[in-house]
Amino acid sequence: MGRVSSPAPIEVDQPETDEVTELDRPWVTIVWNDPVNLMSYVAYVFKSYFGYADEKAHELMMKVHNDGRAVVATGPREEMERHVQAMHEYGLWATLQRSDA
Repeated sequence: MGRVSSPAPIEVDQPETDEVTELDRPWVTIVWNDPVNLMSYVAYVFKSYFGYADEKAHELMMKVHNDGRAVVATGPREEMERHVQAMHEYGLWATLQRSDA
């Protein structure tokens, strides 16, 4: 009988630590300040769309007003894309990016 050979080991490329960290980082929806929308309207959008309580909506609206931007949601990219689209439909300027955390 012939000699039975064992299969050659398969080398699996392991991702670099930075790549794994990059994949684990969530996405964020950012609403930017604009000269068009009233502060009360921005707070209304945060309450009606995201379901934030009055205090949280006001806090985020003030962050947009004072800092020029606020992170209003965090999660998977697809969900953040939907939020950005919704903010645009409300007339707000919004973008998404990877979370800094």
